Amino acid sequence: MADTPQKSPETSPEKSETKDTLRFFLKLALFVFILRSLIVTSFVIPSESMLPRLLIGDYLFVTKWNYGYSRWSFPFGLPLLPGRILGRDPARGDVVVFRSPEPDDHDVIKRVIGLPGDTIQVREGQVFLNGLAIPKQRIADFILPLTPNFDANKCGPFLDTVSGQPVCRYPRFRETLPNGKSYDVLDQGNFPEADDTGVYTVPADHVFLMGDNRDDSADSRFAPPRGMGMIPMNRLEGRAAVTFFSTDGSAEWIKPWTWVSAARWNRIGEGF
Repeated sequence: MADTPQKSPETSPEKSETKDTLRFFLKLALFVFILRSLIVTSFVIPSESMLPRLLIGDYLFVTKWNYGYSRWSFPFGLPLLPGRILGRDPARGDVVVFRSPEPDDHDVIKRVIGLPGDTIQVREGQVFLNGLAIPKQRIADFILPLTPNFDANKCGPFLDTVSGQPVCRYPRFRETLPNGKSYDVLDQGNFPEADDTGVYTVPADHVFLMGDNRDDSADSRFAPPRGMGMIPMNRLEGRAAVTFFSTDGSAEWIKPWTWVSAARWNRIGEGF
C-alpha cells in the first residue's frame, strides 16, 4: 500500500492570535517612533523660565522638521544620524526645544535671540543685537494666580492680591526683534550677572537662546553648569507649535474628575 501523505501540523488559533498581536504592537511602536522622531512630539513645561508665555504644566506640540534632523531628533538621542541633515537655521524669535549640553543633558525650551555671526549684549536689562537695542516697551503687569504648581514660594516678593485672591504680579515688557517678531518678557529687577553682560559673538552653527523670564532663566548668557552657553544647531529638536493642554497641578491620577477641574482650558490652542 502507498503511504498516506501526512498533513503538516497547523498553527493553533492561540499561537496565530499571539503572532498577530505582536505584529500589531511592533507596527504601532514603529509608527510612534517615526511620528515622534520626524513629524511631531510633545513637551511639558517644567519651570517658570519662559513666563509669561509658558506656564508650568503647559503641554505643547513640537514640530520636528523645521531645522532638520540629527541624533537628537530621536527618542533618547539614539545615534542613528551623523551630524545634521536637511538643516535649516531658525528665525530670531522662534521658541525651540533642544538638548542641553552634557553631562546634565535633557530637553529644554528657550527663545532664539542670536544667529551665527550675531553679537548680543545685555545692558541694564535691555538686549542689544548687533550693537542695536531691541525695543523694550513697558506694558501691563503680568498677573498669575497661585496654583499647586506655582505657589507663593515661586512667586517670592511679587506676591499680591486681586479681588481677595493671592496672585503673582510681575513687571512685563514687550520686545520686538528686527524681523518684526514681538513677544512679552518679565523683568524682576536689577541683577547684574543677568542684566549687564559682556558681548557674546555667536559661532558658526550655533544659536544664542534666552528665556522670556529674563531674571530666572539659565540660558546662553551663562556658561555650564549654571547655564548652557550657546547651543549647536544639531541639538535643536524642533519648534514649539501649539499648546494642546494645560494643568494647574491640582489633579490626582486616582481621581479622574480632577483632571477636568485642574485643566486651564483657556490656554489650549495658543500658538507661537
